[in-house]
Amino acid sequence: MNNRIGVSSACFYPLETEKALETAGKCGFQTVELFLNSHSELEDSFVDELIAIKEKYNHNIISVHPFASFAESFYLFSNYERRYTDILPLYDRLFEVTARLGADIFVFHGAKIPGSISDEEYCKRFAHLIEMGKKYGVRVCQENVVHHRSESPAYLKMMKESIGEDFSVVLDIKQAHRAGYTPYEFIDVLGESIVHVHISDRNDEKDCIPPLTGEFDFPMLFREMDKIGYNGKYIIELYYWSYEDKAEIISAYNKLNKMV
Repeated sequence: MNNRIGVSSACFYPLETEKALETAGKCGFQTVELFLNSHSELEDSFVDELIAIKEKYNHNIISVHPFASFAESFYLFSNYERRYTDILPLYDRLFEVTARLGADIFVFHGAKIPGSISDEEYCKRFAHLIEMGKKYGVRVCQENVVHHRSESPAYLKMMKESIGEDFSVVLDIKQAHRAGYTPYEFIDVLGESIVHVHISDRNDEKDCIPPLTGEFDFPMLFREMDKIGYNGKYIIELYYWSYEDKAEIISAYNKLNKMV
């Protein structure tokens, strides 16, 4: 199957992480983004279990999304600096596990709006996290997320200019629409800084449904990404309540393969 289309284990939440990865394998998905959902899932024995499942199904785990996303404002981007320094060992371990799983992309939500530190300090801390990830061959990437500083193309452009060539972005088309933007506004200003893409569809009633079941123009997305030389993956990322049967994801996966 085409490895440029993949699936997030989050689609199968609240299945435990190992069961979600197993489900992805049984559905025939090889390219996977893995959500880690608890501290115990960073233990060596659990990581070994994930690696065994990965090898069983010949998974290509390309990215990791951490369970601490909801708390990144509190832990990493608040004006209480000691909390920032105290939490860094957790992220060091997350980066290490990401590398052990064979992934090189780590997804950050970052600070919520308005936040309590300056943009300059935000970029300084993010750049430090990028350097931490480099030690393991992991790219620390900022995702565009509604109600977060990263929700706007302008803010991400500022981060890119501040941090430089090490800055990388995860583009989520669902989150772009939620924040009142089109994905193309992000593509125009970020270009090759986009290294990973989360995809889903939308209609008048729901803003997260399986790809190709709504109104979003996927051929146009692929064309525009081709123009900037994008050669990364497109990961189907859904909530468990946004579809009724795994067959819907498999169908979307197969149809998208023919487009890419």
